[in-house]
This record gives sequence, C-alpha cells and structure tokens, in this order.
Amino acid sequence: MMQFKFPRTLVLAAIMAGSALAPLPAMAAKTELTLGAAAADIGNLDPHYSASTTDRTLVAWIFGGLVRFAPGTTDPASIEPDLAESWESSPDKLVWTFKLRKGVQFHHNYGEVTAEDVVFSLQKAADPERSAFATDYASFDKIEAVDPYTVRITLKNAIPSVLGPLANYAGGFIVSKKAYEERAESFSRRPVGFGPFQLDSIEPGVAVHFSAHKDYFRGAPKLTKVTYRFLNAAAARDLAFLAGEVDAATGLADPNWLKRTLAVDGTTVDIFDPTELTVLHINTKKAPFDDIRVRRALAYAVDPSRVAAYRGTEFTRVGKSVIPSNNLGYTEDNGLVTFDAEKAKALLAEAGHPDGITVKMISSQLPSYESSNQILQAQLREAGFNLELQPVEHATWHQMIRQDLSPLVTYGAARFPVADVYLSQFFHSNSAIGSPAAVTNFSHCAVADKQIEAARVETDPEKQLELWHEAQRLIIEAVCGVPITETAGVWARRKNLDWGFDFKGSMSLGPLVTELTHFTE
Repeated sequence: MMQFKFPRTLVLAAIMAGSALAPLPAMAAKTELTLGAAAADIGNLDPHYSASTTDRTLVAWIFGGLVRFAPGTTDPASIEPDLAESWESSPDKLVWTFKLRKGVQFHHNYGEVTAEDVVFSLQKAADPERSAFATDYASFDKIEAVDPYTVRITLKNAIPSVLGPLANYAGGFIVSKKAYEERAESFSRRPVGFGPFQLDSIEPGVAVHFSAHKDYFRGAPKLTKVTYRFLNAAAARDLAFLAGEVDAATGLADPNWLKRTLAVDGTTVDIFDPTELTVLHINTKKAPFDDIRVRRALAYAVDPSRVAAYRGTEFTRVGKSVIPSNNLGYTEDNGLVTFDAEKAKALLAEAGHPDGITVKMISSQLPSYESSNQILQAQLREAGFNLELQPVEHATWHQMIRQDLSPLVTYGAARFPVADVYLSQFFHSNSAIGSPAAVTNFSHCAVADKQIEAARVETDPEKQLELWHEAQRLIIEAVCGVPITETAGVWARRKNLDWGFDFKGSMSLGPLVTELTHFTE
C-alpha cells in the first residue's frame, strides 16, 4: 500500500494550532506532454523537405494546409476545411478557387495568414530547388492571389485528387512568407506556421520543445507545452515510459513488445494507418525472372500469412494488392494467387528448373526487413527456390537497390493514399531504376502505363476507379511484384492521455497533437 509521509515540522505546527491537517485539494490535470521518439535527432523542419517519420510528425503540429485530413484518419474522403473555409471548381475541374478564413495568425507574431503566403508556399512546394515534393505539382499551371483572402489555382490537366497536394501533408503545408525570407537557411530549424503548437527550441540529439499557439484559430490548445524527446533505442524508450518520464512513446510492431507493454497498468497502445505495404519486387528484365513462368512460380511460393503471423496480426495484415488497402482505387479483385508449393515446383520444372533454382537477394539488416526476409527464405525453399540472402547495412541497401544490384527487392512504403501515387512510383516505366526520372520501380514494370496515365486525367470517378483496378490486375498478372504484408504504426501511451480524437490514422506517421489533446486527470 502506498504511504504518504508529512514533514515533522508540518505535523507539529498543525498540532500546536489545535487543528487537524486540512485535506489536500484535488490535483489538476497535467498540461505538459512529453513524448519519446524512435529517432536520434531532427532532420529538416521546412515542411517541404520533411521526409523522415520524426520530421513529418513534428511539422504536422507546427503547420496547416488549405485543407486537412480529419484528425485520426488517412481517408482522402475525410479531407475537410483548414485555412480554406470553402472552395469551388470549374465544371472541367481545371480551375479551383479557395476562400480563406480571416484572422488566422502565424506563430511568433508573424501576423495574419493571407493569400500571399498561400501562393508563396505552393509555388515553393512546386519548385524543385526549394522542395522535395515538386513532382506532386507538375499539373499546376498557375497559383494566384485574387485578393488577400482568395486563392485561384489553375491546372494544366485534371488530376486524381486536387485536394491531396493541398492538404496537411508534404508540400501542402503553408509557411509564413515573411518568416521564410527573414530566417533564410535557418528556417529549417526555426519554422513558422499557423498550427496549434509553435517551436520554441531544439536541443540537438536531446529534445525539441514546443509551446501552445494561444492564437490558434480553432482555439487555444489545452496543453501548454510539448516536449519531443529523442530516444532512438527501443529499450531506452520502454524504460522512460515505465519510469513515467514520457507520457507516450513510439512502439514496436512486435507481439512480445505488445504483450509486455499492455501488462503495464494504466497503459494503452494505438495501432494506426497508413500501413506500410511491403512488396517483393521482381526485376522482370533480369534472368531468371525475365521468364514469366519463374515469376509465377515465385508468386505461388510466397505465403504472406506466415510473415503476418510472425510479425503479429494485431498490427500486421496480409497484403492483398500491389497498392496499400487504404488507397483510393484499391481492389482485391485483381487475380492475386495464393500459396501453393506444388504449383510453384511445376512452373519451375516447366521453365527448365526441375531441381529448383538458386537466386540471390541483397537484404537490409534493419531488424524488420531481416526477420521477414528470413521467413521468406524458409518458405521459398519448400517450393524449390534457394534464396541466398546477402545482408548489408540499411543505408547501403538503399544505395545498392537503386543501382539494380538485386533481382529481388522487398520494400515497405506508405504513400499519399490515392492509387496514382503508389502505382506511378513503383510500377510506371518512367520510375524504373536507371531511367531519367527513376524512383522506386525495381521491377521495371511497364504493363500498366496506359491505365495509370489515363486515370490521372479521368474526370469520371467511376471510370477512374476502374482504370486503377485494371492497372492492378495487369501488374499482378505480369507478376511485377508480390504483396507481402501491411504493417501499421504503433505508439504506447498512458490511458489518461486523450489525443482528442479517435486515433485510427495519421498522415504524419505519428500522433497528431492538436488543440484538443489533453490529460483527463
């Protein structure tokens, strides 16, 4: 039983005063939040360059967009007003006009957010010299300030989701033009937005400190301060959480971790989208996989359910298409085959490999990749594939797979949840490794270019969906890749910490701390 001890002098004073000790007042709920992050430091808090999970998580507290994903979701259908209070489009969907809220204030006394800031921000996001997301704005022709509270955007051609590039994600964040020009190169560590929290200071390798933006247009935040501590080692985060030093922390997609964490009294675990889809990409141009029979044999030889079971079904599910299941345009009606070792062996024999085949794969030493690849290695052996893993450090692996040095690549990724993005980056010929605009098309797939391109400009939603569905069917029929698993994000938190919304998803890849986030006691 917990015991409380009062200082001897306080007891004596109470006795001498002839009175009993007065009851202690009820403790007020905390207003300062401390988070433990799986990171060693920040990278770049200019939102148009923020690519790591840590950077994406923090910029979502600092900045806002014209529109936003409803807190707690990654569904494009949930996009709602943010800085823009309303918008309309021309019948051909090429001209979009946004009306801005009046009186929205930037942090640190940088004044009101106006159309000038929006035009500056979106032009910056579309500029490859000032943004890592410029390709997302390739179809933007003109961005104009009609008046201080009206912005007009003219497109070169219709695109799948014009609200996507304008949302609180990647290039859609609005920066203060004045602050960006004044702070110049230091803006990446001294950012100014209009979100619910403003950055106060950075302790390199230790923590980032935020305070409430009291003039936030949705209302002053319930929290007064937020501290984001860097605890890169999982053991360090767990210890800090157990000791009460942090109120929430990045978790692990691991069944043993989940069991240990949930055993801690007063703890809950948030498991959220966007799930990271892992696909086994197959180089269709390199032997032996230039023979579709070998690729089909490989598809039958993969049993994703075993990987999912090992990783933990609470946060891992079987991949059922070559794009993530939360993407607009996803379909399970795509012809994906299921595990059948005997069919795999028969196809290998038909392709001239009756005794099986040996293939090599460069493998990342990142634990999540390493364990999944070892499971694949064991199950492929049952179907006649001798998979020789060549493990290398994760950063080196990234370099090597972008040089076509591995005929097989297991790659996990989450992207903006509209089919066009994932299909374009992983399966359009323009993105093939070695091409001028190479991204992550490790398979050199080119079978669905026509459908991917047509869907981008299709204005009929039903026809657009069918084009995306057809693209998935063609890619799976050609066996450009085999979907393995989808793995969600994981955070542990105290039960008395309320995010202020139902935390099912986050495009920032971490918890969204808003004006509604608070402690219940």
